[in-house]
Amino acid sequence: MSVLIIGGDKISHISNMLEDLGAKTINHWDARKKSSAPKKKVPQDTDCIIMLTSFLNHNTMLKYKSEAKKKKIPFICAKRSVNCVYDEYVKIMGIKNCNECYANCGCK
Repeated sequence: MSVLIIGGDKISHISNMLEDLGAKTINHWDARKKSSAPKKKVPQDTDCIIMLTSFLNHNTMLKYKSEAKKKKIPFICAKRSVNCVYDEYVKIMGIKNCNECYANCGCK
């Protein structure tokens, strides 16, 4: 699974959690500058797009949300916290089995 994270500066905790959930490739664009992110194209092998909404240009969000919809890529919006991203990721990606979930979720 390949995940594109747009927004946020330091995402190491989120990346680790996504790797534990099976993400093989994690691309990250900080999207702080108005001119940088909107020019980039979503990589073809992207299976999921995660928007970290805390520090994100609004037009950037609209562009990539629209692109995800056209390509039928799951699109997740969450605050920049591991718990928020985890909750939305599990819900959108349909992870229901405790053997598939993040080891520290507390359900075991």
